[in-house]
Amino acid sequence: QVQLVESGGGLVQAGGSLTLSCAASGRTFSGYAMGWFRQAPGKEREFVATISNSGFITRYGDSVKGRFRISRDNAKNTVSLQMDSLKPEDTAVYYCTARRTGTSSVASSYDYWGQGTQVTISS
Repeated sequence: QVQLVESGGGLVQAGGSLTLSCAASGRTFSGYAMGWFRQAPGKEREFVATISNSGFITRYGDSVKGRFRISRDNAKNTVSLQMDSLKPEDTAVYYCTARRTGTSSVASSYDYWGQGTQVTISS
């Protein structure tokens, strides 16, 4: 069982930066691939980024490529999402996720989800 708790959301002006963090419980954090998804009101959940259990493999959604960076610290059981050049369309609830096998951009393939953190970008 893995429990995920996100933090770092907030209100930022367009063009600004924000870093989200996710703290994971459990002794086997290094065995999980991690991901970030987001969901805006009235929209489907969208893939943002994923990172392999080792941290060597990362993948990004097309809408955030070049602006967001996912990283992890297996010693601290944390995964982070550095978000730069933020746009109003990045406004959403951001969710941290974990899955036992490799990276994936498919939300339904993830086993564990955090409660989400709100990110709001003002124009």
